[in-house]
Amino acid sequence: MFWLGYAACMGRPAEPVQRESVVADSVVPKINPSGTTIETRFPVPVGFVRMPTDSGTFGAYLRCLPLLPDGEPVLLYNGRKKNRQDVHCAVIDIDVGSRDLQQCADAVMRLRAEYLYAQRRFDNIHFNFSNGFRADYARWRKGERIRVDGNRVYWVAGQNPAESRAGFQAYLDMVFAYAGSASLERELTVADITNIRPGDIWIEGGYPGHAVIVVDVAVHPESGERQFLLAQSYMPAQQIHILRNPGDAEKSPWYSMEGLEGGLVTPEWSFDSDRLRRFPS
Repeated sequence: MFWLGYAACMGRPAEPVQRESVVADSVVPKINPSGTTIETRFPVPVGFVRMPTDSGTFGAYLRCLPLLPDGEPVLLYNGRKKNRQDVHCAVIDIDVGSRDLQQCADAVMRLRAEYLYAQRRFDNIHFNFSNGFRADYARWRKGERIRVDGNRVYWVAGQNPAESRAGFQAYLDMVFAYAGSASLERELTVADITNIRPGDIWIEGGYPGHAVIVVDVAVHPESGERQFLLAQSYMPAQQIHILRNPGDAEKSPWYSMEGLEGGLVTPEWSFDSDRLRRFPS
């Protein structure tokens, strides 16, 4: 079950973006409606190739995320439609829960945790609460539980092991309730925008703050230019979705490295150019 987390994802207004279908001067479609994953739904721009990613990496995992059928709306945790349906071009097929919890940074943590869980790298699943408390899934899985008593947070023993999928989801519920964009940003390392890669995160930690994740990258073999796709959740908690590019209808949904020195503008948030981060190796 999901409940309200501490960090909100309120954003800055942006102009509506029109849906694009095909590149006028190319036979390569921007969106392949029959594609069922990020990789198959979104062909790379003309002249580009997908950045190589080793099998088993976070980037490879993100690229293969399943998508709902083309044209599906973004739904909130309560089943209602998101107020703005003009910011996305696809919806990732992953649940959002039934409580107002899995918002922006939570969605990034969810994807990272799901990747590690799928690889059974349980010892690598850990996130910090806003007060700095480290929540390790390995301890939760063995039966320990986290108790929050005012500003004091600590582990308690006596529970049965939680090795099931439901136990994993309960762990994530706890993390989402007490972590957010501010705590997540402190866990990440600074990334160079000229070396952007799948799995990187644009993040502004705060109350409110926001985070979007790079789910795919394409590279031009000759110029080295990189273009990338972004995904987000938002407030209130909603399905994770692939973003349109509000600043360049010709490239959308791909974002270009060109102009990033002045920052990144997404449909519902703008990031300074120094806000790119990534999970430690």
